[in-house]
Amino acid sequence: MSPRPAVHLAVPVDDLAAARHFYGRVLGLPEGRSTDHWVDWDLRGHQLVTHLVPEAPRPAGTSLVGRHEVPIPHYGLLLDEEGFHRFAERLRAAGVRFEIEPQLRFPGEPGEQWTMFFRDPAGNALEFKSFRDESMVLAR
Repeated sequence: MSPRPAVHLAVPVDDLAAARHFYGRVLGLPEGRSTDHWVDWDLRGHQLVTHLVPEAPRPAGTSLVGRHEVPIPHYGLLLDEEGFHRFAERLRAAGVRFEIEPQLRFPGEPGEQWTMFFRDPAGNALEFKSFRDESMVLAR
């Protein structure tokens, strides 16, 4: 377990079989407890729960970050740079369509980071990123 506190995040999905395939096989997350209505996932020590709802979630909208309109809400992880690129290749190999392709954002600035956005089968937006200098995650 990470020395950081673990986060619990519950997200809606409209198809648990599709969620199992995406989170388990595509993203490679270990599955935890489950029922007919929800599945726990180990998101690198954080508890992500996919809850079955009658219809897919609707995005709230977008927000301008740098040159891109990013989907809101979204969630994901901060990875090291090598892990970020390996993960991006895993997603490409699985045929995941990127909402925003993996790219370097804010080059040369304190918050320089690699970032990518994609959606799960229910439409939930995910962002995975990697900071050049992780101490700059919250830098002003």
